[in-house]
Amino acid sequence: MEGNKSNMNDIKNNNENNNKDNKKYNDIGNNKTNNKNNNKPSNEINENDPNFGKINISFSDVNYAIYRIGKWKNTYKINLIGTSNEIPATEVTKEHVLSNINEIRNSKFELGENEVNGIVALSIQLNPELQGMDITQIIADEELEYKNIVDEIEGLELEDPNGFIELENDKFLIYKLEKDHHVTVAKPANGLTMKHHAEEIQRLKELNK
Repeated sequence: MEGNKSNMNDIKNNNENNNKDNKKYNDIGNNKTNNKNNNKPSNEINENDPNFGKINISFSDVNYAIYRIGKWKNTYKINLIGTSNEIPATEVTKEHVLSNINEIRNSKFELGENEVNGIVALSIQLNPELQGMDITQIIADEELEYKNIVDEIEGLELEDPNGFIELENDKFLIYKLEKDHHVTVAKPANGLTMKHHAEEIQRLKELNK
């Protein structure tokens, strides 16, 4: 009988525990129902929101290069960055541009009896005006232009890195930076940049006619 009493107590305790578990489960279910009925989803789409459909990017986003259309203080014929009217607008873009310049300058090419850096080689290839010049003069001019462009870039007034800009805007040129076989490729990311990029390509074509 003692054994039967023990078994009965075990069954009773199990039933009580099951009832508690069922109540707990039902409470959770009720809470879910209440939450669903009383709270709006945090990601609810509101087409009347003035920011609906707009994409904002941070001025410190390393995936984008952001420029203003402007003019350099100095005149550049050899430095490829200086022959463009794209002025870095953020710290990320500034570092990106300086890195590109140094990477191109660090590459070496044989041009006749002279070894030249990548900036000189590309500028001669792209700019017919330089093709008749003495190579030693071009090398010397590139050194001066390099100093000037670095000084200008280092002295630029840049956007607050904590700020944001709409991706689609008419004030900033924005390029998406993507890796392609260990090379960083800059792709126009908004309408203004696409238009400006097409005009720049056409300008280079006209230059080489």
